[in-house]
Amino acid sequence: MNKTKRKIFETSMKLFAEKGYDATSIEEITATVGVAKGTLYYHFSSKEEIFNFLIEEGMKLLQNSIDIKTAKLSNYIDKIKAIVLIQIKIVAKYEDLITILLSQFYGNEARNQKCQKHVYEYINKIEEIVQEGISKKEIKEGNTKVIASEIYGLIGSTLVYKLRNGEIDTMKLYKEFENTLIEGLKAN
Repeated sequence: MNKTKRKIFETSMKLFAEKGYDATSIEEITATVGVAKGTLYYHFSSKEEIFNFLIEEGMKLLQNSIDIKTAKLSNYIDKIKAIVLIQIKIVAKYEDLITILLSQFYGNEARNQKCQKHVYEYINKIEEIVQEGISKKEIKEGNTKVIASEIYGLIGSTLVYKLRNGEIDTMKLYKEFENTLIEGLKAN
């Protein structure tokens, strides 16, 4: 991604997170970035395309991080631990992206459906890991959809924690989640 496209990307992400998608205009994006509309339209054909690019790239980052880390692990509890830690780190580093994703999750518009699609694909990945862990007797029996949704839900919990406390001590928060959620998943 070249410097201008990255600046448009980062500025749009910040504005969408702060003001919301509908309240952010192309004019505001170009003024904040300091580029002409033509330059923005050279990189993105519309505000919707910018939004789609943000969601695609953000979810790709999250999923790729999870795939790389979990592929190296053989124990399924360790895979869940890796997912939880990565989610905390993603929220800490990309709070604006998570805010956008969660704020646009509900509704029936195309961008809402795009967010839902990506979230459900991600939850399905977690569910597959949980199911494999159950079949290997490393994770205790349970509803895989509920467990995967709980693990995904830590993203929202982490964001709320950060908003309430101003910052995240990644390892401290991870240890709390490990002591509550992850310990509860271990098969006896």
